Amino acid sequence: MKTSDEVRNFTVQADDDGIRLDRWFKRHLPQVGFGTVSKWARTGQIRVDGSRAKPDDRLAEGQQIRVPPGGDAPHKTPKPKRELTKAEVEQAEAMLIKQTKSALVVNKPPGLATQGGTNTFNHVDGLLDAYMEEGDEQRPRLVHRLDKDTSGVLLVARSPGSAAFFSKRFSGRSAKKIYWALVVGVPDIKEGVIEAPLAKQPGSGGEKMHVDHEGGAPAKTKYRVVDSAGKKTAWLELQPLTGRTHQLRVHCAAMGHPIVGDGKYGGKESFLTGSVSRKMHLHARRLIIDNPDGGKLDVTADLPEHFAASMEQLGFDEGKSDATPMRDDPPPKTREEKKQQARQHAKNYKKSQRGPRRARGGTGGKPKGRGKKK
Repeated sequence: MKTSDEVRNFTVQADDDGIRLDRWFKRHLPQVGFGTVSKWARTGQIRVDGSRAKPDDRLAEGQQIRVPPGGDAPHKTPKPKRELTKAEVEQAEAMLIKQTKSALVVNKPPGLATQGGTNTFNHVDGLLDAYMEEGDEQRPRLVHRLDKDTSGVLLVARSPGSAAFFSKRFSGRSAKKIYWALVVGVPDIKEGVIEAPLAKQPGSGGEKMHVDHEGGAPAKTKYRVVDSAGKKTAWLELQPLTGRTHQLRVHCAAMGHPIVGDGKYGGKESFLTGSVSRKMHLHARRLIIDNPDGGKLDVTADLPEHFAASMEQLGFDEGKSDATPMRDDPPPKTREEKKQQARQHAKNYKKSQRGPRRARGGTGGKPKGRGKKK
């Protein structure tokens, strides 16, 4: 292993896609302080894919980070445990659903950010001091993320060693993550794989993703329709096979069935009429991952209140799914089948973004000029 007296090179893993450069250092090289990172950035010593980088630049999976020699602080005094308020401690304790020697697993509620940011002061990362026990020198650390409005299983490592172990499982795709989602409408194909490359949408400041068949990074999601409520809504199991930002949300919208309550990608069409909650209905239901202590860590998270209420209102029985990992991929598609599927996903996504431009009672006939080719 290279020491801090040598130039170090790292590859950005899927779990770090979209995070800021300074947060990458905090996660992977915590001994390198923010002041050092800023100095290296100002002097051009940090390079991302060979170019100068700023601390607030966001990283993408596969990029190469060059880290100069030095910066380690082996004799640094451990950061003291932050004193939390009674309400913060209670909030942290209420989220905890499992703990082992190496890991803590929480059920993140919707609306709570995983990490802090501009004007974001209440987040999971800020509550981790509540899980420190007497004598702990290292603070627990996050090894993956969930969107602010996504609820469910979130894994926290109890030590740097276990953090490295879990991170490797996430980046190596051996970890199984199964999500539940309610979507608008019902997919015609009840089980399949969505393959649609994703990239940051221009003009969104990196806050929104879109399907980009030319320059997007490969993205793949398995899905299965568990049940449906007429033609109005479907309950899906989703299993991401890659870890792109907002992947499940964009893929569902690209399929023509946005997640209920996801106005960012589904627009007005994502909100159902009646008393169904306007909150997003996407939940990390189950996580299965190797345990550094041996065996598998297998954890399931209960639905948040609004999601459970919608399930009951729509007549869905939670017992119809135990969120098991879906079967292996179907036989590989031909190149032409993949192209047709990609075109259809792009067409559906564009249609979902246009909003209700036509009356719902439209003719529904074939568009002009699109008869069969002879």
